[in-house]
Amino acid sequence: MIDTPHYWWLTAGLALVLFGDAVMSLRPPGFIQRCLDGVRLPRDWWWVLVVTKLLAAAGLVVGLAYPGVAFTTNVAVIGYFVCAAYAHFRARFLKREFWLNCMGMLAFSVTVLLVGYAV
Repeated sequence: MIDTPHYWWLTAGLALVLFGDAVMSLRPPGFIQRCLDGVRLPRDWWWVLVVTKLLAAAGLVVGLAYPGVAFTTNVAVIGYFVCAAYAHFRARFLKREFWLNCMGMLAFSVTVLLVGYAV
């Protein structure tokens, strides 16, 4: 069975970043609005992203104490950002927001998974 992360601070860092992203998404600044409008996500659905990110942050924190939870949540976060990247490609919205926000978070999530469980 997969244990808790070897480097807890990486997982905690990802949880903190996701929590901050969720809080910012409550009243999205311009770069987040451009991103969501760029992929044509209806504004009525923006709340779903906030809930998803808050639940992911909670899962990562809970997973620091319970084996397998952080790993599973980290994999789900990667899946979330893969889907977000697909939405960007499909909408042909590949501007700076895509590379910094979406791909940056995807790279960070993958790094946390690989480094956090490698040993």
